[in-house]
Amino acid sequence: MLIRFKSSQFRYAFIYIVITFLVLLLLNYYSSKVNQDMVFANKEKAMVQQCNILSSEIGKLEIINKSNVAEVISRNENDNVIRLIVTKANGEVIYDSVNPTSVQTQYVLLPEIVKSLGGYNVFSSVYQYGAIQSKVATPVYSYGTMVGSVYIMETDARQGALIANLQETTLIISIVLELVVVVFSMIFSHIYSSRLHKISMSMRSVREGNYSHGVTIGGNDELTVLGAEYNDLVAKLQVSEQKRNNFVSDASHELKTPLASIKLLSDSILQYDMDMESVREFVGDIGNEADRLNRMTQKLLSLSRIEGQVDSDCEIIYMAPTVERVIRMLDRLAESHETLIISDLSDDCTILILEDDLYQIVFNLVENAIKYNISGGKVFITLRREKDNAVLQIRDTGMGIPKESLEHIFERFYRVDKARARKSGGSGLGLSIVRNMVERNQGTIKVESTVGAGTTFTLVFPVFDTEEQA
Repeated sequence: MLIRFKSSQFRYAFIYIVITFLVLLLLNYYSSKVNQDMVFANKEKAMVQQCNILSSEIGKLEIINKSNVAEVISRNENDNVIRLIVTKANGEVIYDSVNPTSVQTQYVLLPEIVKSLGGYNVFSSVYQYGAIQSKVATPVYSYGTMVGSVYIMETDARQGALIANLQETTLIISIVLELVVVVFSMIFSHIYSSRLHKISMSMRSVREGNYSHGVTIGGNDELTVLGAEYNDLVAKLQVSEQKRNNFVSDASHELKTPLASIKLLSDSILQYDMDMESVREFVGDIGNEADRLNRMTQKLLSLSRIEGQVDSDCEIIYMAPTVERVIRMLDRLAESHETLIISDLSDDCTILILEDDLYQIVFNLVENAIKYNISGGKVFITLRREKDNAVLQIRDTGMGIPKESLEHIFERFYRVDKARARKSGGSGLGLSIVRNMVERNQGTIKVESTVGAGTTFTLVFPVFDTEEQA
């Protein structure tokens, strides 16, 4: 397991280990302190009780002297006691277990004895060197009068060993837990960072142009969500890149055709001795191909402009005047194709749109309805309001569109009848421009067609009622 010290993997694992170490250290200290305090409390209770028993029995003696006191002490022996002192009220020693046979007059002014002569029970205890050393002193009362004190000093190795065992056990458990924390922190940190590493490696592949490189991240956490969002982004980039490649390929192919024709026609003029009439015919063909090339480049520029344009220039307009302007503009084209345009724009609506966009949308659809109609055909244009939507319908009586082509007609450079489209000057970009303009203005477009019966385009835009908004 490779861990880099500057990586987030190491930092997070290290922080977690330090925190758990401090917590375990605190728990270890707290549990040891509690156990020690419990032992001290029990020890205090037992020693104060023992000292009170001695004080009570000594206080009942008619004569408190060394021999009588020694007799009482002998009946209450304790193996843990290392020193036992009985004093008079002035601190003079009556009995001292360290020097039980001493006949000299001695005074003991230990802090515990001094306090007990003041009428208090005194206890102190300390744990050191694996044993508990405790000291207790209580006053001795005889018929209600304080006549001395009893002092006991005890060392308890058994209870000390118990405390030592508890501390050792707690320490071992803490060390084991910390080791477990260290191991699992490294494992989990590695797993977490490896999942991030997958995303990082995938990003490098995408940056190098490999858009098919997604990531598979298990689990059900934030990284799983991040991985799913990343895969969605990569999928969209892949689709976008594919569209871009297709666009470049299609544009290159479409632009190559008129350029090749111009080259072929110009070479023919230069290489062959032609009469003036043939030259004029070839030059006319070159002009037609140049016009087609110009129309195609203009539509490509228009499509690029639409995709990069913002909606800030939209305005509230009535639809009918713009549609009528398109009809007037295309009247001559309709006459030349022997096509009749029939319109019903009485139910006019106001929408929020760029007027130039609406003009170009309607122009392209009506122009196609005329060009791809039958001789003596008709184009029906109707405008109506349906609840909060303005619906513009353009229907022709032309040849119709095959069912398998309907889902492709809005794609760039797609043409149902390529031979007829080239003859009529179609580039396969018009409907793609229309769809982009409609969607950019919050509208929708759908098409229905029956082969041999005609095609209907339906545009739907949200109505913008100025009176209601005011």
